[in-house]
Amino acid sequence: MRINKILNKLIRNQKGVAMTEFAISLPFFIGVGMYGIELSNMSIVNMAVSQTALNLSDNASRLGQTDGSIITPTITEHDVLSTFAGANIQGRALNLFENGRLILTSLELDSNNNQLVRWQRCKGLRNINSRYGTEGTNGTDTPAFVGMGPVGREVLATNGTAVMFVEIEYEYTPLFGTLFVQNRVFRQEAAFNIRDSRNLAAGLAPSPSGVSSGPPATCDQFTAT
Repeated sequence: MRINKILNKLIRNQKGVAMTEFAISLPFFIGVGMYGIELSNMSIVNMAVSQTALNLSDNASRLGQTDGSIITPTITEHDVLSTFAGANIQGRALNLFENGRLILTSLELDSNNNQLVRWQRCKGLRNINSRYGTEGTNGTDTPAFVGMGPVGREVLATNGTAVMFVEIEYEYTPLFGTLFVQNRVFRQEAAFNIRDSRNLAAGLAPSPSGVSSGPPATCDQFTAT
């Protein structure tokens, strides 16, 4: 009888029920919260990569605008390096150059009015090439090359101008390891038409003498500086 009384008291005793329920449900809510944080961070990083691609393309399209002494300025290797330097500053929090690859292409027309990759420059350690065409690719020698971008939605250059086409691939490392998501690659593209007249026939000129800007950012290099 005594044991039964003790058991009845325990059954009717509701002290600590809320604490017990909280302890049982806490791991679930912590997991949901961490998963939400991971998804939010992924969205923020993907948007940051997108904004970097847009700004790099936009800045490259404006090269030569500040040189009022020349009607049709020639873009130099130093000019291109300066745009990459800006992208590096913008993406520093993401270690963009260490974990990604930035490809800047000048899409123009060749002498046969076919699309042409006049020049292409790259930065970053990720070992990839342009998805659409490397420097020198043209529609005359490669009829399948009709522009840059997804099939059916290619960006095209028009006569007398050029398109600054940017591709960025960035390897995202999750906040909580692989607990919720695996490492994944974010890819963003952007394109801006050049804003002013530019000496397109000259391609990219060497950096001006006396300007210490480092070697050209050719796409056979994989550097984070």
